[in-house]
Amino acid sequence: MYVMNAQVEALLKDQVSKEFFSAYFYLAIACCYRKQNLDGFSHWFTVQAHEEKEHALKILNYLQDNGTDVTLGTIEAPFADFGNSREPLVATLNHERHITELIHAIYKQARDTDDFRTCQFMEWFIAEQGEEEKNITDLMARFDLFGDDARSLYLLNEELKTRS
Repeated sequence: MYVMNAQVEALLKDQVSKEFFSAYFYLAIACCYRKQNLDGFSHWFTVQAHEEKEHALKILNYLQDNGTDVTLGTIEAPFADFGNSREPLVATLNHERHITELIHAIYKQARDTDDFRTCQFMEWFIAEQGEEEKNITDLMARFDLFGDDARSLYLLNEELKTRS
């Protein structure tokens, strides 16, 4: 019978809260962009928020499917006071890198305790984090390419409205 390592279980439970925080964080950024009439950026971050909620539920279901009781913790209010339109992108990249470190720590703990089931489960998240970091890095590069050109920023904003 499979029994999850207590440290792996604790890390996964904590990650559920971290993923819900990520969703909350991205909704706060979406609100910031909406306030600036950058609806495309707002839409992109709203889509990201939905993805983060799905990540949290995926981990929650994994824990429950493996006989673990989960009590949800408090989610802090995210920082969302940015000085310009680029700062939320930088904050997002830093946040995604932090989440990647947390995912790697879970995988490492699972590997070190021979929890092969959790290792296999976490491989999806490892690949997903690579995609998340690439997406925000690409968006930042395009944003930086346009600089202060309002027309180009408008076109990028319009393009982001269509992303799902």
